[in-house]
Amino acid sequence: MRSCISKFFQWHRGCRNFSLAKHMILHGSRDTQGLSGHVDGSKVKTFSTSCGTLAEDAIKDNPVSDMLVDSFGRQHTYLRISLTERCNLRCQYCMPAEGAELTPSQELLSTNEIIRLANLFVSSGVHKIRLTGGEPTIRKDIEEICFQLSTLNGLKTLAMTTNGIILDRKLPLLKEHGVSLLNISLDTLVPAKFEFMTRRKGHERVMKSIDAAIELGYNPVKLNCVVMRGFNDDEICDFVELTRDKPINVRFIEFMPFDGNVWNVKKLVPYSEMLDRVVKRFTGLQRIQDHPSETAKNFRIDGHQGTVSFITSMTEHFCAGCNRLRLLADGNFKVCLFGPSEVSLRDPLRQGVDDTELKEIIGAAVKRKKAAHAGMFDIAKTPNRPMIHIGG
Repeated sequence: MRSCISKFFQWHRGCRNFSLAKHMILHGSRDTQGLSGHVDGSKVKTFSTSCGTLAEDAIKDNPVSDMLVDSFGRQHTYLRISLTERCNLRCQYCMPAEGAELTPSQELLSTNEIIRLANLFVSSGVHKIRLTGGEPTIRKDIEEICFQLSTLNGLKTLAMTTNGIILDRKLPLLKEHGVSLLNISLDTLVPAKFEFMTRRKGHERVMKSIDAAIELGYNPVKLNCVVMRGFNDDEICDFVELTRDKPINVRFIEFMPFDGNVWNVKKLVPYSEMLDRVVKRFTGLQRIQDHPSETAKNFRIDGHQGTVSFITSMTEHFCAGCNRLRLLADGNFKVCLFGPSEVSLRDPLRQGVDDTELKEIIGAAVKRKKAAHAGMFDIAKTPNRPMIHIGG
């Protein structure tokens, strides 16, 4: 049985709609028609996520070691590194109202430890690293970390996810030190809502950082927006409007359950509903053909400079094409965002093990990665860390 599943993943490694791929296997169909095209305003079509496969030449040009290949044939070439658990905001979906217990500083990875582990992953086939937090820009040595990471042989993309509060003054040097992709988290365009949601002021500073990123040539500037019913779902079309004249990619994210964020299915606005609202307001919505490992369903709109995306982790997961791994600020290694399983890389690192042993630990964890995460109701009942610990 496992052999059959493995072959299924290898054949449809790029497919991020597991149910669609399974249907195609069972019914002998390789038809991907409907994965791209225009959305008819009179009839909403949610569009399955792209099921393209990686070109053989691309695989040959980017060899991936067995350490990064799971038992289903998925190659993990994207590492998200959380640099800190601290943050200068207190977003309700990220941090519990009572706060979160932070790891003592001596138990967090040092700069040298981060670079050593990152180099281990990159030399094994990882070609994209994203820096997260907490809030990565509050780490005092953030520029040095970016510079050292950007010099790793084999790394093609250094990205960062930030809340934008202090980004505008740090961004020129961050870009100079190799940060080539930028995601800024912003859940509302209304300053009063921002203060309620984040329990802090700062909306104007985030907007200033978005403009600064555009001026520095980031194209697109990605805006991450977690949509919650009764809070900001009335702003969906206002966010889309931002893409008309600016190179902004608005990414609407389904509300996901994590410890302490009081997740409730009633707060979840599903992808189909969000898309329906956009279709009713904007004409010429066209599906973009995505990279096989893309997490988002991407659309362009006629006459708009930017684009719109939907991240459908809850209603249409994309586990079959997952290529992501996570290194937490405390050195724990996590192969699935929604899975509770973690293994420490910090402890063996500090015990003096060599790279070969570290690779064995990493490889064993990757091989244990499941075919797909649980359903949203099971996730909500499964113990996991708050998002502030995991990293956005």
